[in-house]
Amino acid sequence: MATINTPESVDHPRRRFFGAAALTVAAVQLGAATIAQAQAGGSSSASPWRPQHTSFASLKQIDAGLLNVGYAEAGPSDGPAVILLHGWPYDIYSFVDVTPMLAAKGYRVIVPFLRGYGTTSFLSSATARNAQQSAVGLDIIALMDALKIQKATVAGFDWGARTADVMAVLWPERCKAIVSVSGYLISSPAGNQTPLPPQGASAFWYQYYFATELGKAGYAKYLRDFNKLIWRQASPKWNFDDATYDRTAAAFDNPDHVDLVMHDYRWRLGLADGERKYDDLEKRLAELPAVTVPAITMEGDSNGAAHPPSTAYRAKFTGKYDYRLITGGVGHNLPQEAPQAFAKAVIDVDSWA
Repeated sequence: MATINTPESVDHPRRRFFGAAALTVAAVQLGAATIAQAQAGGSSSASPWRPQHTSFASLKQIDAGLLNVGYAEAGPSDGPAVILLHGWPYDIYSFVDVTPMLAAKGYRVIVPFLRGYGTTSFLSSATARNAQQSAVGLDIIALMDALKIQKATVAGFDWGARTADVMAVLWPERCKAIVSVSGYLISSPAGNQTPLPPQGASAFWYQYYFATELGKAGYAKYLRDFNKLIWRQASPKWNFDDATYDRTAAAFDNPDHVDLVMHDYRWRLGLADGERKYDDLEKRLAELPAVTVPAITMEGDSNGAAHPPSTAYRAKFTGKYDYRLITGGVGHNLPQEAPQAFAKAVIDVDSWA
């Protein structure tokens, strides 16, 4: 069973922040042994992991900004709002066990498919298929507006954690508090130009693959196999069953999924342009501003994806703060692998605000 270690829970300490590229170099611990284990199928446990829940009570659609957003909703409509955000290559089922835990505590829980996933679609065929960080952040602000949510606790991992960070620094008045797996994930194309040492570069192999047209074609052709490999590499000790993966893999059939994934990773490396209308927001993000709202950052002790050490980003959280290491073989998809720990973090950080 996962346990929670909380080595730091203090307000406003100041430490030197090393920069996004340096964080990545320091973070990478994905060696050949981990990759080999992941490709072999992860944990050797005889019994596969299964969720307690396999569906959401309510799935809805709403027009919000540039999108028609598909989302799950649970809990009382007048409860304090919590928005849960997934990453790549995952979907709302990362929160299938977290959601009822929070709803039972009286929260109004909103779990949207990000652009390019599940039933979320663009309202216009003319809209650029753009996944840069500010655009995704604006999607969630637009969703809050459509749902008449003025302020919410925002919690996520991977793209979802990055989006929570983005929202907290650009629109702190809309964020009551945040939970961010792997900490401070805001970056910029210019900030990602520092060459990585070989071991560090190996952890980002898929980003370099996606930089090529062959990579785009390969991702499209082998979509489900590709993303299952990423799951196994990112969570080498998570022995998920086929049914768990297949529930999420259906979300990759979105017609915009491949284009948006390619744009996200190419944009990060400076290989794809963003839209000019987001330039001012991206300039602000490129300065790596501090998160001032209450925040909990989390990490699984077996996260096989590249991630910064907690000490490297500590100074970027200047409000009330806690860091939690979740042990027990927990990988990158922390809310699905350790839902009780994730739900507790949401409840705790919300109580601080």
